[in-house]
Amino acid sequence: MAGTEAPLSAPLELGFDYTRSLGPVLSRFVTALRDRRVEGVRGSDGRVHVPPAEYDPVSGEPLSEPVPVADEGTVVTWSWQPTPLEGQPLEQPFAWALVRLDGADTALLHAVDAGAPAHMRTGMRVRIRWAQRTVGHITDIACFEPVDSQPAAAPPASPAAETEPVTMITTPVHLHYRHTASLEESRYLRGLAEGRLLGQRCPECRKVYIPPRGACPTDGVPTEEEVELPDTGTVTTFCIVNVPFLGQRITPPYVSAYVLLDGADIPLMHLVLGCAADEVRMGMRVQAQWRPREEWGTTLGNIDHFRPTGEPDAEFESYAEYL
Repeated sequence: MAGTEAPLSAPLELGFDYTRSLGPVLSRFVTALRDRRVEGVRGSDGRVHVPPAEYDPVSGEPLSEPVPVADEGTVVTWSWQPTPLEGQPLEQPFAWALVRLDGADTALLHAVDAGAPAHMRTGMRVRIRWAQRTVGHITDIACFEPVDSQPAAAPPASPAAETEPVTMITTPVHLHYRHTASLEESRYLRGLAEGRLLGQRCPECRKVYIPPRGACPTDGVPTEEEVELPDTGTVTTFCIVNVPFLGQRITPPYVSAYVLLDGADIPLMHLVLGCAADEVRMGMRVQAQWRPREEWGTTLGNIDHFRPTGEPDAEFESYAEYL
């Protein structure tokens, strides 16, 4: 393979808001939390579950008998968190603990703000420290604190006078990690920074893969021969996007399509713009519309989209095996 440069590496961040609807049992639970109360549910064997189970662990039947429990309880077991991570309940070191609230028969996992591991023990008594603002979420419990300690914060204000039950919850999800591209992917990405589309050819079946894989998935042999491909191709399959979503940069409707570059044996996904969405079709000939040169980087985003060339459509047989 040409080139001996180190593989590219960069931080990658993914984030989205996960929203879910709540059934009657969990709705009662988080609505009670909003009101700074804790409510469990009774099972067929008489045990009180906190957090509440929607279905009986014994019989599998739906549960519906709510049971109020106390906001104090006992540590059943615990583990120290010396270096809190992003999104965890506290910014200072704390203990993860299973806490069995008075009146409950099962334990709730949450943080205990004990100050140091020497202050934690199984069997210690703890109480809920409520969040200053409660919204109907498990985070309404800011953490637990030892019963024999002074409250770490001023008593929270009275909860807002909400009357409607909480039926939906939204939880932000964020992932931060570093992605390192393979040597073959790095060559491909550096080629994009130069306005080139680089694939690799299998020495056995002679198929050309873009982005390059480093090995042929069919024959299992290394793909070392580099092939530069043109920025023209054929739409094989496509979909018209009609649903808006967070972060969308184009107003629907628009088309996301698989484009088989001329000379390639696997299509890549990209946008097809430059015509009405309902005019895009299988076999349409398209060409890459590159962003201005000063905006290029090591990314396929250098190609803003593909647009129709105006050439006659490709014959179905020419791309049928790539669907």
